[in-house]
Amino acid sequence: MPFAEINGQRIRFDDSGGDRPPVILSHGFLMDREMFAPQIDALAPEFRVITWDERGFGETEFDGEPFTYWDSARDCLGLLDYLGIDRAVLGGMSQGGFLSLRAALLAPERVCALVLIDTQAGVEDPARLPAYRQMQQTWLQVGPVDEVAETIANLIIGDPVLNEVWIAKWRELPLESMRAPGDCLFDRDDVSDRLGEILCPAIVCHGTADESIEMERAELLCRGLPGCGGVVRIEGAPHASNLTHADQVNGPLLDFLRSL
Repeated sequence: MPFAEINGQRIRFDDSGGDRPPVILSHGFLMDREMFAPQIDALAPEFRVITWDERGFGETEFDGEPFTYWDSARDCLGLLDYLGIDRAVLGGMSQGGFLSLRAALLAPERVCALVLIDTQAGVEDPARLPAYRQMQQTWLQVGPVDEVAETIANLIIGDPVLNEVWIAKWRELPLESMRAPGDCLFDRDDVSDRLGEILCPAIVCHGTADESIEMERAELLCRGLPGCGGVVRIEGAPHASNLTHADQVNGPLLDFLRSL
């Protein structure tokens, strides 16, 4: 199993390899690199696809210290360094998009395009924060009990079979895994006013049934990015649209990547 020592973390990653154009995909909160299995199947024949586990999730060995999405962006760029990749397409779902936007701001010369799936540039909705904080506290105290796990799974995935797969993963995580990653998510800064600095091509895909980040946020994100030609609406898809509605995501994604 490939690991890379980056910024004090032992990062678990998968790399399809080869000399094809590289695409690095960053997962959403409470997910891991395996959420991109449908994209690997679709992209790997033409592109070098790298997926990785971010701090606090999957098989990455995380130091447990507080961090921000700017730190996660540096982890992503550090993984490119480790793999000897100068420039890549950066893609991300939800928090993977948060860190990909920040990586493009930190090192625009290294990001040849952005793939942004069910994500946004702003902060968490203040109206939702108290409920999210309560779920975090419950998780830290007793773990992902049925009510909490099912609520979160329905917000992210909304498919009974897939819900159970991911809930089983969550129950394997240390309880403390919700502390620093949750604080990072809830306390993130707003980069909306800096989107105009990101000049690379970008595709924004967003589920029409996403209850975690509404379509309006995707439209604002696309309007703020000079290189975005419009939002790809994934009909009926929840937050993890690339996982639940992969066919609707993969076609536009392949077209976008081939156009670069």
